[in-house]
Amino acid sequence: MTKRSTFDAALQQLREKLMTMVSASQQALHESIEALKTQNIAKADEIIENDKKINELEREINELAIMTILKQQPVASDLRRLIVALKISSDVERIGDIAVNIAKSVKFIGTEPHVKPIVHIPEMAAIVNEMLDHALHAFHNDDIEEAKRIALEDDRVDELQGKIIQELIDLMSEKPEFTNQITQLSFVTRNLERAGDHVTNIAENILYSVKGIRIDLNY
Repeated sequence: MTKRSTFDAALQQLREKLMTMVSASQQALHESIEALKTQNIAKADEIIENDKKINELEREINELAIMTILKQQPVASDLRRLIVALKISSDVERIGDIAVNIAKSVKFIGTEPHVKPIVHIPEMAAIVNEMLDHALHAFHNDDIEEAKRIALEDDRVDELQGKIIQELIDLMSEKPEFTNQITQLSFVTRNLERAGDHVTNIAENILYSVKGIRIDLNY
């Protein structure tokens, strides 16, 4: 195997591990929202336990990237791709942590009847998972236009968060007996907003990988 083909094989392995990691984080996020809707405490515990697998994938990606840098001594553009893979894995791991945070909120709420139908929160989560799909596609295809569009989707997440928070503030005064649950639901929306920011970070790193310059999409 030539040095170039060895590097390409390592980069492909990194891409595959990242795809697996993104899929695991998407599933965790989806399941955490389902657990919230159905008040499934057992599922919340399962999400918390399974986070170890996402953390392990990040560790494997870190080790592979570092060993490739040490052994292959890649040129600037290739080094940039490896560094970006590391940064993306970090953001994806944070999204897995966010799913865990939501699962913990599910446990704090317990079986108390919902103060309001859980409708807009799943909408937020669906957009975030859609953003992750687009980010993965953009990364795989070096598609800078698709990466840029992710910021527009994040605006939708922010708008929904604002709407939900206002509803929760109104409910706090109307139904103070649900203060704990309302607080936990506000934590969930904040976590989903942060998840959207992490995907935007991924989009920015994809742009950096392709163009070699930093572009702030959080404007």
